[in-house]
Amino acid sequence: MDRTGVEAETRKSPWGSVTPAAPACSLADVMSEQLAKQLHEEDNTFPDLTQPGADLLSSDEASETTSDRMLAKMLQMQFDRECDDQLRREEKKFNGDSKVSISFENYRMVHQHEDSGSSEDEVDWQDTRDDPYRADKPQTTPRKGFTGKGKNITTKHDEVTCGRKNAARMDNFAPEIHVGDGLGMDLKLPNQVFNALKQHCYSEQRRSARLHEKKEHSTSEQAVDPRTRLLMYKMVNTGLLENINGCISTGKESVVFHANGGSLEEEPVPDEVVLKVFKTTLNEFRNRDRYIKDDYRFIDRFSKLNPRKIIRLWAEKEMHNLVRMKKAEIPCPEVVLLKKHILVMSFIGKDHIPAPKLKDAILGSEDMKNAYYQVLHMMQQLFQECNLVHADLSEYNMLWHEGKVWLIDVSQSVEPTHPHGLEFLFRDCRNVSTFFQKRGVSEAMSVYELFNIVTGLNIAVGAEDDAEFLAEIEALQKRNEDHVQRRGKKSFPIASEDVSPPSSPGAAD
Repeated sequence: MDRTGVEAETRKSPWGSVTPAAPACSLADVMSEQLAKQLHEEDNTFPDLTQPGADLLSSDEASETTSDRMLAKMLQMQFDRECDDQLRREEKKFNGDSKVSISFENYRMVHQHEDSGSSEDEVDWQDTRDDPYRADKPQTTPRKGFTGKGKNITTKHDEVTCGRKNAARMDNFAPEIHVGDGLGMDLKLPNQVFNALKQHCYSEQRRSARLHEKKEHSTSEQAVDPRTRLLMYKMVNTGLLENINGCISTGKESVVFHANGGSLEEEPVPDEVVLKVFKTTLNEFRNRDRYIKDDYRFIDRFSKLNPRKIIRLWAEKEMHNLVRMKKAEIPCPEVVLLKKHILVMSFIGKDHIPAPKLKDAILGSEDMKNAYYQVLHMMQQLFQECNLVHADLSEYNMLWHEGKVWLIDVSQSVEPTHPHGLEFLFRDCRNVSTFFQKRGVSEAMSVYELFNIVTGLNIAVGAEDDAEFLAEIEALQKRNEDHVQRRGKKSFPIASEDVSPPSSPGAAD
């Protein structure tokens, strides 16, 4: 059959037209197509990581990418991850090795279901109402006091019932008392054991409260409570102080800190100052109210029921006493500021080194003799000009600085009209006379002569008996107290014109 016959037969085929055969190609062309297809498949197997969402378009999820919405969500999630990674790098670079760090956690863009691996959304089995391990509540006894009938009667004093009730009542103990976990157990606790545990719980609560009170609301030794520390920080922040260097002295009533002065309302503060922090505990100085409750300057403001008010009055009392002494030109610290129970004063010393106490000062005979007459003159000025009695004068409360004796610690000082003012003065005279006599000062007077010289009184005691002399002082105090209550004035003279006490070494010669 020729070619024309074949074409005619093809056109007459009942199955329609036949697709013409593909044109023949060479072997080289076939190999190149297969190589291109293989390379294309390899490219799909290892996607480009630089493209967003490349790690999400795996072969398993290829069917899900047919939706444009799903593809957009997956691309957005990958973008959020990259933003979060950038935030973590910035955070790490900013913080470095610093102990104080910041967090960009609030700027993260990860969706909530990304970090839902924790069990926060799960319901704890203990919070369900159908807890199979929940202990049964003890049955309460009705108001009639018993349950049951006949031989099966059970009263409220039944051992088993009381034991279960006691075990259930242990849950009412304080949280810090660990009573264990008895869920699902039939626990019975005897009354004797429960009462002992209850008493121990209350004792521990009171003990914990006392320790907390002592830690948070007391100032003792070289430590200060948070309130006092805050006041000291405020003094530094406001510029009153440059810095606080540390503790230089402790006593029964206060703790003294050294500091560098700044400025107060554009007024310069001394270069070196001290902060006298009065202790807020009465453990070491229980009878301090004896010096203030009968002082007529504070009698209307005294409240023994509030220790903190006593401390503030104590600090205010020293401030007023120092102001009086400064007006009389008695060597003493100068008051800078009073803030509650913190008294800021000028520093007696130089270059952070406090002046030595008269007890510790190494003085020659002439200097010791000069110190004695200075102390005698200051006692006279204190009593006659300042109308004060130191009430705690000794070698421990006198400093030696720049060839002079300086008086400190005058918070307990009282006026002579105080019911025990003359007794305090007699004690001061005893301390001064005893100290200087032991240091070899031949001019040192006896305690009786010193008392008469300072007060200007003339209490004559032939045998110089302490009991008889104190009896005269007490009688004078009683008469003076009655007179003050009636007229508000002193009944004995402050100074006597007939007595002219020596005030310097030259006057004694």
